[in-house]
Amino acid sequence: MRNENIPKVLKEYRKKNNLSVKDVSLMLEQRSLNAAPKTIYGWESGQASPSADALLTLCELYNITDILETFGYQGNENFHVTPTERAVIEAYRAHPELREAVEILLGCRKPKKTTAHKGPSIWKQE
Repeated sequence: MRNENIPKVLKEYRKKNNLSVKDVSLMLEQRSLNAAPKTIYGWESGQASPSADALLTLCELYNITDILETFGYQGNENFHVTPTERAVIEAYRAHPELREAVEILLGCRKPKKTTAHKGPSIWKQE
């Protein structure tokens, strides 16, 4: 289910923070998330949707603290993140080099296909 508020809110909060699309693109790049200005315009127009990680990072850049309420979700009292879950999320964000492995481990992404090594064996044969 697509939230129609996301594009409008992203644009509104970018402007509230006096940021250009180019500024946001550079800030995302500094956090290992590549998004060209054209991509950000697509998010703000509703032609495309940011990944969950990009959306959370944008919320951080735009100082959005209550994400669910900001994007129009109601009845959030049943949504709870434990301290352990928060620590896992923070560790995930702090280590972009491990994100692919974590996503594969959790079943969020399929591993990339690799080609088998055809060279000589490095193990001694007895």
